[in-house]
Amino acid sequence: MNESQPIGGFEPVDPDSRLWGKRAGLPGPYPVICHLLDTAAVAGALWDAVPSERVRARVAGAVGVSESEARAMVMLWAGLHDVGKISLHFQQQVAGEFAKLVGDPAYAEDNPAARRSGNLRHETATHWGLVEFFKQCGYPLHKPVRKSPAHQIAQLLGGHHGCFAPTLQVKEINNPSGYQPALGTAEGWREQRLAHAHAVRRTVGAEKPLGSVLPGELAVVVAGLVVVADWLVSQVDVIEPRMPGEGWKTGDSELAEHFDVAAKAAPTWVREAGLGRAAFPGKAFSQQFPFPPNMLQADVAEHLPAVVEGPGLLLVAAPTGDGKTETALHAASVIARASGASGLYFALPTMATADAMFTRVRRFAKKNVEGDRALTLLHSMAWLSPDYAPGQGATDGSAVLADTEAGQWLRTGRRGLLAPLANGTVDQALTGVLPVRYGFLRLFGLSDKVLVVDEAHAYGPWMHSLLVRLLEWLGAFGAPVVLLSATLTGRAASSLVDAYRRGAGFQEPSAVEPCYPGWLFVDAGSGEVSTPRQVGSSRTRTLCIETRRVHWDVRDEEVAGKPRRQGRRDALREILEPVTTEGGCVLVCCTTVDEAQRTYRYLASVLPDLAAREGGLRLLHSRYPAHERRRITTECEAAYGTPASDTAAAPRQGSILVATQIVEQSLDLDFDLIVSDLAPLAQLLQRAGRAKRHERADRPAWTGPVAEPRMVVLEPTDGKGRVAAPRSWGTVYDASLLRRTSLLLARQSGGVVEVPGDVQRLVDEVYADDFGADLEKAASAELQRMDVERIASEAAEEQLAEITVIPSPDDVVDDLSKLSERGFAVSEDLLTTRLGADSGRVVCLFERGTGWSLDPDHDVPLPTGAANRDEIALIMRHTVPLPGRWTAGRTEENAVPKAWGDRPLLADLALLRMRPDGDRWTARLGERRLMYSNVGISEN
Repeated sequence: MNESQPIGGFEPVDPDSRLWGKRAGLPGPYPVICHLLDTAAVAGALWDAVPSERVRARVAGAVGVSESEARAMVMLWAGLHDVGKISLHFQQQVAGEFAKLVGDPAYAEDNPAARRSGNLRHETATHWGLVEFFKQCGYPLHKPVRKSPAHQIAQLLGGHHGCFAPTLQVKEINNPSGYQPALGTAEGWREQRLAHAHAVRRTVGAEKPLGSVLPGELAVVVAGLVVVADWLVSQVDVIEPRMPGEGWKTGDSELAEHFDVAAKAAPTWVREAGLGRAAFPGKAFSQQFPFPPNMLQADVAEHLPAVVEGPGLLLVAAPTGDGKTETALHAASVIARASGASGLYFALPTMATADAMFTRVRRFAKKNVEGDRALTLLHSMAWLSPDYAPGQGATDGSAVLADTEAGQWLRTGRRGLLAPLANGTVDQALTGVLPVRYGFLRLFGLSDKVLVVDEAHAYGPWMHSLLVRLLEWLGAFGAPVVLLSATLTGRAASSLVDAYRRGAGFQEPSAVEPCYPGWLFVDAGSGEVSTPRQVGSSRTRTLCIETRRVHWDVRDEEVAGKPRRQGRRDALREILEPVTTEGGCVLVCCTTVDEAQRTYRYLASVLPDLAAREGGLRLLHSRYPAHERRRITTECEAAYGTPASDTAAAPRQGSILVATQIVEQSLDLDFDLIVSDLAPLAQLLQRAGRAKRHERADRPAWTGPVAEPRMVVLEPTDGKGRVAAPRSWGTVYDASLLRRTSLLLARQSGGVVEVPGDVQRLVDEVYADDFGADLEKAASAELQRMDVERIASEAAEEQLAEITVIPSPDDVVDDLSKLSERGFAVSEDLLTTRLGADSGRVVCLFERGTGWSLDPDHDVPLPTGAANRDEIALIMRHTVPLPGRWTAGRTEENAVPKAWGDRPLLADLALLRMRPDGDRWTARLGERRLMYSNVGISEN
């Protein structure tokens, strides 16, 4: 295909106003040309309001024009996104409007294939129909087609509904309606597509052609602007006042007038949607927070500005409780100012930790962020959070914003990451590198923000692989990143740093050796990694770890016939009895929900006085209804959280919290003693960070010196007395890491771990290749076997991630369909961000009198109709997450009302019809008999 060879002739004609673009919810049809011009106008307003100066300059540099010319070019492209609606298949979807065209010879179809053509989506028609236009405008079109600007921009615009179609072949470009008859084979269809496109170009004034293809990351930025512009102008309240009157003409003057009115209104539409740029004024740490900086915070505040000249990645490694959150928020401000970044996303590992962080981010934003400050909370249950309740500042269904509270527009659908400020779970960001619909919009939302990733050490091989690919994209965008970790291995740190550097264009690996505690900075412009800075810790402590090998008698049937070795039950009773007489707050951390429930029941039976007192014995895990779990979490934060300054010396009553791993991350809890089942070293150190976390003068003497946190680790043994995970743990933890952790703790002299001095060494050592070199031959062989299984499992997850995630930015330049294309055998289920996070949700219904209630103690009827928002919220507040293997066995008895079928949040729920059975309730879920009581839902 020769660049200079024209593809068909074209004589300019006016757009046909009978061709409709929007109809649903409107009093009449809205012409395609009007919608195209509206979208172009808003794209210009978005260009002005959302991307930073740095991003705008990058786009202009890539297309080889001035910023004002680049703005016009983006407006043109946005204004062409729905040209595919000028097609036979789309126009005939509304019979009344199509009837106006039937008698026109220009649209008369003699081709039977066109009349009976199947479904051709209008966005695909845009892709097929625009290559010729761009060719006419001077955009190069050559072989291979995928490297041609004319095709790239057509494919980009064809992805405005979230998925990009495959690259077209030369023969398809030369004869689009021959291969897609639904485009319309009558000449009028092609003529009007070109007429609309040229009219938009004349009106917008974008004369210069694109000379070369856009880099992959900038193609994502442009695609994001196009999608958002389309969404904004597709609102009924935007369109309805602008509908042209009867007999409206489409000459250049009329089109210019329509466009000018839209251009004047567009900044208001953008502002009312909550879109824009946040600004981070220069403030000292002590101005941002109501307390002086600790050693880590002071060092970052003093030295980071000297090494930050633009975007980059900051890696902070420090013990739990060393103030990494405030360090990150201050550092994000510094890097945002230096790089021109226009927002912030604070990503956390779980919904609970995201909810807890939301109020802290909001408080920080109100005091320390200027400009546009709409803030969203992002996870699947965010809209149920009382701290994120809708309606603050809203006077209608549109987007009227409170100061730092996102309005309705940003709270809807996939728009949350478009807000200048956002806080949520990390998988909201990681989904951007999965081939899901609108995944690229998440990347666009992150492309000009500072991304803070908390607990960067907490992810398995699958999520780590996704994070690596995300960092490549962020490096290419030049988006700043802050990674926080309490226990990150040097190997993992290197992989994350190198991913960001690769994205920024630096392929050679770095030799990262993080200091602990300390920080380092990677410059995106030069690829240079700063010398890691070792800093002191304001919380230097001596952690005493006592290990006890115990027979695993959690279940009643495991008690009888147990060997001479002390059982777990007796060990717990012995360790915890002083709580009843001498006080103190103790965390007992269990591996599974089932074992946490059984442990709670056992302790209630042997410590009855403690259990009878309010707050004496608590249980926290995931299998409570959402509202009940929130209540318990709030109680725990009040009972075990940061002491108020005026009550710091007040003694706390004796109390025990039995919990699962959900207490490990980001919850600011403080205990006098930690008792934990054996877990990998990183998790144990996380849990130990909850021991004597805050200054208190009331620590009971039996828990040891005030400055020496203490942890007791219960190690399960097999029949031969060897440390081995019980069968009930399943695959929660890797057997190799458990064995290595047990051996490493045994080697630690006196069970003493200096924090932070020993932490990095231990974290690296537990993964060392030569770890078992000094073991006896049999023990070494056994560990080697376990290691092989672990490495194979990790490799399998990494390989699955590699074939699942989208390519790096350099690999999508020639074919944007790779951003939404799923490989062979990649199912929807595999695209969940947490591999193996197999879960479903149920709603408990309790039999009360002649009806059913959502509450066991009060009449709360279940909405059975087409639930409204308030009713959906009520239902979801009563949902409980259960393992997917449990919900997979649901029967007709567990079916939800048919009216819920069109409510995505409700359709996949299962009902548990609970009937009273003594002091508990029972129900069936398929073949399983489940119980509900004060310990939540259980099988025991």
